[in-house]
Amino acid sequence: MNCRRLPLTLWMLSSALLAGCSRPAPDHLDGYVETEPVRLAAPVAGRLVELKADAGQTLNPGDIAYRLDTDNEQLSVAEAQARIRQAEAQARDLQSGKRPVELAVYEANVRAAEASLQATEVDLRRQREMNAQGYVSNSTLDVLKARRDAEAAQLEQMKAQLASARLAAREQTQAAAQAGVDVAKEQQAQRSWLLGQKMVLSPIAGRVEQVYFRPGEWVPAGSPVLSLLGPQAVKVRFYIPEPLLAKLPQGQKVKVRCDGCAQPLDATLTYVAREAEFTPPVIYNKDNRVRLVFMAEAKPLPEQAKNLRPGQPVEVVLP
Repeated sequence: MNCRRLPLTLWMLSSALLAGCSRPAPDHLDGYVETEPVRLAAPVAGRLVELKADAGQTLNPGDIAYRLDTDNEQLSVAEAQARIRQAEAQARDLQSGKRPVELAVYEANVRAAEASLQATEVDLRRQREMNAQGYVSNSTLDVLKARRDAEAAQLEQMKAQLASARLAAREQTQAAAQAGVDVAKEQQAQRSWLLGQKMVLSPIAGRVEQVYFRPGEWVPAGSPVLSLLGPQAVKVRFYIPEPLLAKLPQGQKVKVRCDGCAQPLDATLTYVAREAEFTPPVIYNKDNRVRLVFMAEAKPLPEQAKNLRPGQPVEVVLP
């Protein structure tokens, strides 16, 4: 009876062995390409007047990416430069040995500064109401607050100049005039900086991936106009089963295979997660759906990564 069952037992064992031999251990781990584009935005709002590159085109470091309108900022800078000349002229007049006796000039300056400050405060209150309704960005409020503070400081300076002019001590008057020059120069520097922010330069070499605004459209402060993808922003994300962690430490050199790649790409393992997770659904299969894995990232060489696309499936060859 036992002899009759022997052929069946041998057949089952041989089938199991053959099944085990037909499924060799994989030589790679599945992954996909991920990118981290650079989004170019200006800290000030404005109307887009020029877009230097469209989607698919490339930019080099220092290239102009886009420009916003500068009419208001140019007028503001011109006003600040005029205030510098005015302050410097007053300082030179005091240094020439002539004591100013026309206090009406200083009083007029104080009144003008008070009027300017009041106008700015009214504008600030109006912009705060629009900000509460979502029509004005926080950056715009910050610019108005800075202008309000600068004008308040200028008003105090004008009052100090008026008080100093009424004193007999010429040194105090000269110090106040020089402080007025310094304040005017600070205002000019701030407004020149705002003017410079209307022209956005490319910080890296890369390809324009997306364009979010077109010429003629209003761009809120801090909103990106385009996104730029450089070779350094390309990485391969994959998941390492726990038994293979020792073979894939951070810094390990690996090969990456992809469809359309003539040769495997060289990459360096730059990150391995400390905490395990279940295998993500994107790479589920019958063998690993319940296994714990560690998320990892590898960066290909920049010159080899330029042809990879976000979401593209790849294979990380096991060392």
